[in-house]
Amino acid sequence: MRRASYLAATLAATLCFGAAQAQTPPEVTAPQTKGLETFMYVGNSFFYFNNGMPSYVTRLAAGAPEADRRPNLATMVTIGGSGFDWHDMESYFRPHAIGYYNFDANNNIVFNTRSKYYDAVVMIDCSQCPIHPQLAPVFVKYARENAEIARRHGAEPILFMTWAYEDKPEMTALLADAYTKAGNDNHELVIPGGLAFARVFKERPDLGLYQPDKRHPTLIGTYLAAATIYSAIYQRSPEENSYTAGIDPGVARYLRATAWTVTREYYGAKM
Repeated sequence: MRRASYLAATLAATLCFGAAQAQTPPEVTAPQTKGLETFMYVGNSFFYFNNGMPSYVTRLAAGAPEADRRPNLATMVTIGGSGFDWHDMESYFRPHAIGYYNFDANNNIVFNTRSKYYDAVVMIDCSQCPIHPQLAPVFVKYARENAEIARRHGAEPILFMTWAYEDKPEMTALLADAYTKAGNDNHELVIPGGLAFARVFKERPDLGLYQPDKRHPTLIGTYLAAATIYSAIYQRSPEENSYTAGIDPGVARYLRATAWTVTREYYGAKM
């Protein structure tokens, strides 16, 4: 009976997806903190594939037209296959720990003297945890707890909506709804990465967003996700950006433009 109910919900969400990409509209449509510069990314291999999605966001921030360039420093805290409950979020904010120092262009250690290490924390759960019959309540619980911990340490919590598996497109609507509801419940921004994946997969399946395992992103997929993060965080179009990550310039421009379009649609064009 549980499996039948889950499949029925999947079918219903899939049918709805054509009319509205996320059944529940997001209530938060922009970062709540001005001038975000330092980011902690907490998640799993979806973040760390292709040498780390955060590094692409940093390069997009540097490659923007001069008037739109912003400082963007990022650190990943990732565990392969991890869900929200694998991460001890409180420990990530302890003094003289993650973010305490970094390396400059000459490989010298630079100790961080800021009053806080991170302005925002971008988080993802495991790829199917938010919609798994047994793990969905865990997603809800830790989405709330992690948001509370981040805010207690002066960092804005942000959720990154993950994408469907290549051979299970019905996951898109379910994940979109789960992440959007969690964002609304905890008054936090949700980045519509999964919706951007779905759009490109529909329009340009030839580009190859997925690795052979049908789950992890190729370079194209990571770049698209990073452009969506950029669009959501900075509320600016990345279309004229000079950073292509070595991707064909025309393809890279299409990915950036699509990330911006999907983000605006998800937020109700309030950008």
